[in-house]
Amino acid sequence: MANKNEKYKIKHFPKQSQPAPGLQNRMSPIPDDGAASYIGHDRLKHKKALITGGDSGIGRAVAIAYAHEGADIVLNYLPEEASDAQEVQGIIESLGQQIKLVPGDLKSESFNQKLVNEAVAFLGDINVLVLVAGKQQAEIDITNLSTQQLTDTYATNVFSLVWLIKAALPHLPPNSSIITTNSIQADQPSSFLVDYAGTKAAIKNMTISLAKQFSNRGIRVNSISPGPIWTPLQISGGQLPENIPNFGQSTPLGRAGQPAELAGAYVFLASDESNYITGESIKVTGGL
Repeated sequence: MANKNEKYKIKHFPKQSQPAPGLQNRMSPIPDDGAASYIGHDRLKHKKALITGGDSGIGRAVAIAYAHEGADIVLNYLPEEASDAQEVQGIIESLGQQIKLVPGDLKSESFNQKLVNEAVAFLGDINVLVLVAGKQQAEIDITNLSTQQLTDTYATNVFSLVWLIKAALPHLPPNSSIITTNSIQADQPSSFLVDYAGTKAAIKNMTISLAKQFSNRGIRVNSISPGPIWTPLQISGGQLPENIPNFGQSTPLGRAGQPAELAGAYVFLASDESNYITGESIKVTGGL
């Protein structure tokens, strides 16, 4: 049997950079989104999912896996990421599932309400709310960390989580699942990600609070904690440029993860197989 760890091992990533937010279709190598490899088993048949950050990286792999599992999807992304989002739309429609693209910036509280309104108009009630979108910009010196970056990072990663859940709550029936995305940075923060790491620690704790608050509604709230995953986030300012060639090689598995390798965890938490799990964070970190 082929060693799957060797399949994804890349000795050195080519040096590269893009303006934020970055496009997956311009990366080298292009991340594995699971479109050609994921095998569905109808675990999310008839589910209706709203996914943020679904144009590329982890969110894209989740959307594709959900479609393989039988879910219909509303996908949010930034307008600058339209070319990636349109690729996802084509993949999902080819699998026979419905998808609606809703571009917009989650830093706007009013847009979060609009996103939910459009999702409900398209899907009806929402069974699965998947919050993947995030902002990450490396800054080695806190004296250079601007108030604008601090505000934008917290608005995108933390405030939007509250805004979106508040808007979606009336449309989440019992047995729904909310899945947030924290990070290894919540537990092992890097010196150059002061603002981002703080938001991820907040998300991890908020997930536990919300799980307790929503338990009497029959809504489960869990989180995924990714490690170093090869996504546009990394090459559009999320990592220091000198870290890119050896990105992820310090993990026990000796490599960065691919978005497709997280999709199964998001499927599990959305499925009825995880009915007795809430307030948890699943680490997908290559052993960190």
